[in-house]
Amino acid sequence: MDIVGGQAVQAVRLIEHLKQEPSVAVGFLPVNPRLPGVLRKLQAIKYVRTVTTSILYWWKLLTTIPAFDVIHIFSASYFSFLLAPAPAIIVARLFGKRIVLNYHSGEAEDHLQHWPRTSIPLLKKAHEIVVPSPYLVRVFAKFGLPAKAIFNVIDFDQLIFRKRETLRPVFLSNRNFEAHYGIDVVLRAFAIIQQRFQDASLRVAGDGPCREALHELAAELKLRNVEFVGMVTRAAMAELYNEADCFLNGSRIDNQPLSILEAFASGLPVVTTNAGGIPDVVTDGVTALVVEVDDHEALARSAITLIEQPELAHRIIDAGRNECRRYTWEAVRHEWLKAYGATDYTDDAT
Repeated sequence: MDIVGGQAVQAVRLIEHLKQEPSVAVGFLPVNPRLPGVLRKLQAIKYVRTVTTSILYWWKLLTTIPAFDVIHIFSASYFSFLLAPAPAIIVARLFGKRIVLNYHSGEAEDHLQHWPRTSIPLLKKAHEIVVPSPYLVRVFAKFGLPAKAIFNVIDFDQLIFRKRETLRPVFLSNRNFEAHYGIDVVLRAFAIIQQRFQDASLRVAGDGPCREALHELAAELKLRNVEFVGMVTRAAMAELYNEADCFLNGSRIDNQPLSILEAFASGLPVVTTNAGGIPDVVTDGVTALVVEVDDHEALARSAITLIEQPELAHRIIDAGRNECRRYTWEAVRHEWLKAYGATDYTDDAT
């Protein structure tokens, strides 16, 4: 997929698992379809790209949706909601199809509050609103929208679990470079960590609009041993988890971060802020160490504590590993098939 992020990862995983279900035939339509041949050059031009891609997307919706019974629509917030989910909802309704709206954004409350006329009426047209966390169920309920939580899926066989007898000060951050994911908070925390551990290192995986500002901040803080690795493949990401000894997350706004769940599955202890739905995923002192949003000093202190108290770190690693078993396909399969309205399937995974 051209768009890298949590929704793309979930789409890939769901497609892979649903293809193994004998009662389901699954197709895929990207929200950013590619123009054919030389016309693809138009998609390299700002604004022209949006117009041409939108026209092609609408055409593909009109010609593809009639062949399917259920339309599973992944959704973010704000303008992207209008560009991608909204047309899919309208066309699916036009053809009388069952709509499962799968909303992932941690910015849901702000989106629904400030864009009510372009979001709530369309959301009410979905037969089922599915969100990854109880946090978003509570947010949608504030606006009179019933939603059900079906957890994100992680695949253990695509990750590497490594038992860490001794934790080194080797840290990892894996979020897109957007302000609400707080990579700057991680960098400021790492500056403090390096004062305690001179050989500490940090890898930062991701990309986005804050790239230049984050590079400048790293230089301003005079950070050593910081590597910005950019966007990576799923296989390469598994290696990054494997090579690190502690995962840092500095989110200001969030929902149910896949990166935290994947860190659990890889045997990494996690230090995170309590943004949005994260407290529904982690328990402070049990499966992770949790600090307040924007408190980079507390983030640093908690990370140092994990390195210096291996017994605590090992308890957290074991609890996190056990927790993430709630997010396997076997754990959520039944709920997805119910959301689709499937009736001719068994409760045992195939």
